[in-house]
Amino acid sequence: MKSYFQLDENIIHLNHAAVAPWPVVTRDAVIAFANENTTIGSQRYDCWLQTEQQLKHRLALLINAQSTDEIAILKNTSEGLSLIAQGLRFNAGDNIVIPAEEFPSNKIVWQALETRGVEVRLVPIQDKDEPELALINAMDEQTRLLSCSSVQFARGLVLDLTVIGKACKQHDVLFCVDAIQSLGAMVFDAQACFADFVVADGHKWMCGPEGTALFYCRKEVQDRLQLTQFGWHMLKDAFDFSPKNETQPLQQKIVTGAQRFESGSPNMTGITALHASLGMLLEIGINKVQSRVIENNDYLLNQLASLADINILSPTVPGRYAGIVTFQKLNVDNIKLYQHLQSNNVLCAYRGDGIRFSPHFHTETKVLDKALKLVNNFIE
Repeated sequence: MKSYFQLDENIIHLNHAAVAPWPVVTRDAVIAFANENTTIGSQRYDCWLQTEQQLKHRLALLINAQSTDEIAILKNTSEGLSLIAQGLRFNAGDNIVIPAEEFPSNKIVWQALETRGVEVRLVPIQDKDEPELALINAMDEQTRLLSCSSVQFARGLVLDLTVIGKACKQHDVLFCVDAIQSLGAMVFDAQACFADFVVADGHKWMCGPEGTALFYCRKEVQDRLQLTQFGWHMLKDAFDFSPKNETQPLQQKIVTGAQRFESGSPNMTGITALHASLGMLLEIGINKVQSRVIENNDYLLNQLASLADINILSPTVPGRYAGIVTFQKLNVDNIKLYQHLQSNNVLCAYRGDGIRFSPHFHTETKVLDKALKLVNNFIE
């Protein structure tokens, strides 16, 4: 697995839930793209467009979309969630259900609708035996949408999306999934969980760059999203700049698929990078990647449980965790512990009142052991 990455041996990278390192193949693809731009400019722009379509195909495979017509490439998760929040027709008195522990991106886009009389129901799920049921029970006849992360960012709780999706379908409630903490690390099936929308930036477990994101919108609900931004890239004949096009009404000129949500020029550098990263992950196989991610998580949980004065905050029941392990060390200032780890080249995060480790499939056991030794030996 080490051959896929060339991390400095002094770096202990346990921060894929934040910003992942690039694999070698991605570095090489971006260098080649930069060299091409430097030497021949955009002479091969038609090939760039092919890469864009190939990336959509890979994203469709990753989440089991029915076709690339359901896939758009946006800037980030927040943009995708905002398109949904501002594009759907909400009325005063409607409500939206989300977990209380969601990342800000999946909160503020909905809370911005409160000025229009829409209620946002924040449902605590962190310590619930059946978190899915807590969300489902919060719905009523006025619920128009339920939005949740597939994996909670702070402590790594994995939700059973199929249970939630079935309930949403039965109650005619739209279902939105922020999948940024699972895509690239865990098997994901948009059809099996009845998702209407799936959003995820590529810079975490997909090992791509910031600024290039998946936006999935199920074909049957695309017309329910009013367009909130406009540009040349969303047109059927985007490269036909002749005057005859000006006589056609705007709505007739806009594409019918998810490309309608891509308003302006694509981020070709980001597309090149994410295309390479996803190619690596799909070649390895997401099932194999998931197995390795879970193995690393199991190892961390077992080793932390064997250490003195450790409180594990993440779920420990199989099926309830993915790649995130969050913990506290008792009797010390954990923010100081976090700073100590960072100063010793351990890339991690302070989330959910504890230290968050998030190794990927390529992370070796000896790397985990180095971090664990620093935790165990820390005395304030």
